[in-house]
Amino acid sequence: MNRERLQKVLARAGVGSRRKVEEWIREGRITVNGVVAELGTKADLEWDAVKVDDKRIQPLRGPCVYLVLNKPAGHISSRRDPEGRRTVLDLVPVGLHRALVPVGRLDFDTEGLLLLTSDGDFAQRVAHPRYGCAKTYEVKVKGAPVTKDLNKLREGIVLEGHRTAPVEIEPFRGPEGARDPKSNSWFRVVLGEGRTRQIREMFFRIGHPVQRLRRVGIGPLHDPNLPLGQWRHLTDDEVARLRGSTRGGRGSVEQVKRRRATRQETGPGKRSGAGRKRGGDAGKSRRGGGGTPRSSRGGPRRGKTKNPRGRRR
Repeated sequence: MNRERLQKVLARAGVGSRRKVEEWIREGRITVNGVVAELGTKADLEWDAVKVDDKRIQPLRGPCVYLVLNKPAGHISSRRDPEGRRTVLDLVPVGLHRALVPVGRLDFDTEGLLLLTSDGDFAQRVAHPRYGCAKTYEVKVKGAPVTKDLNKLREGIVLEGHRTAPVEIEPFRGPEGARDPKSNSWFRVVLGEGRTRQIREMFFRIGHPVQRLRRVGIGPLHDPNLPLGQWRHLTDDEVARLRGSTRGGRGSVEQVKRRRATRQETGPGKRSGAGRKRGGDAGKSRRGGGGTPRSSRGGPRRGKTKNPRGRRR
């Protein structure tokens, strides 16, 4: 039995992101063995009856799926929308919907690259700011901001009571040709820590509202040839590089191939080979089991005794 925090367990099962699961826990929508879950509750889907809105969640079987979508404006970055608006899953075949979740969010009116996956751990690493996967955007704003104001944005702004991390902002000639300083300007913005509507709020505060916003890069991933509204599978190399671009991420292609491979069904009471090893000879050697306990070994320990205060004896 391997009980872990519900956020991690349900994200791995493809139910939702860890942040979304935390919201459901606070709302009292999740139960474990009939008891309403709390933050910190642990469970094992193989042993425990975990339900979200009275629907039991089963362990995810089958290969992990990794997609990249060029999201058009007018779609919600969610599995479903209470208001009935179109979601990004409407752009993907129904056969891929099970356990597929958006990695992070793009605003309703924002275009660009969005990852979709059934690998909850991968989604957490790419989306959460603490893992440092930078996102690159192309931004069209009204008018021409002066350098002084741009430098203020580069240093970060206070948003919802917290100062945002520094950002990279560089002007460039937009895709619509040479910019007209009197009407609009184009900038390439790189965020290491993305907050909700951060870029729109940044330029609004200096009097140059955003007219168009699209994400063109997620870490090392760029795909200028992917048509708007279309999607494709990520390659093993792309998944590996995305993992490797995060803090503490492991990005070998071999590891990605193993995660893509069909997951073995692990029934109650079964353990992996590594687990058996830890419980066997490896565990004994670590605890001194099978040998002579240190406290019962005869004779004093040889060698110099450390003097913690560094004084001469």
